[in-house]
Amino acid sequence: MQEIREAFELFDADGSGKVDVRELKIAMRALGFNVKKAEVREMVAELGKDEHDTVDYDEFVKLMSRKMATRDTREEILKVFQLFDDDRSGRISFANLKRVVGMVGERMTDEEIQEMIDEADRDGDGEIGEEDFYRVMKRRGASALDLSSEDED
Repeated sequence: MQEIREAFELFDADGSGKVDVRELKIAMRALGFNVKKAEVREMVAELGKDEHDTVDYDEFVKLMSRKMATRDTREEILKVFQLFDDDRSGRISFANLKRVVGMVGERMTDEEIQEMIDEADRDGDGEIGEEDFYRVMKRRGASALDLSSEDED
């Protein structure tokens, strides 16, 4: 939240407590979002404003919170994907998953590992791509990362 406040204050040069669309775009870029002017206009329109209006701090927080929630989720999930894709092929194979399962100390049968792949593999090639992984993780949430068997006490 401090990062958001600092970005807002930095681009609220006149200290009015408001930023215009141009300043909003610059502030968002400072926070790591590569946004286009049209996207910023859409976000401002969602607040019931047009591109000539200004956005106050509370509105800025609202916009940025939505944007950060989306970014963090996708970025974090794709970071996890990269941990599984240890050969950097862009796919998680049976061998990748088996290696990771072994590294975290889980005991899973080959059949259980294959079931995990089958659940996520939409195109039937026996591997999991980034989009398949992202879809499963969004659907199942963080529990999808829990490799432990549900039968254990």
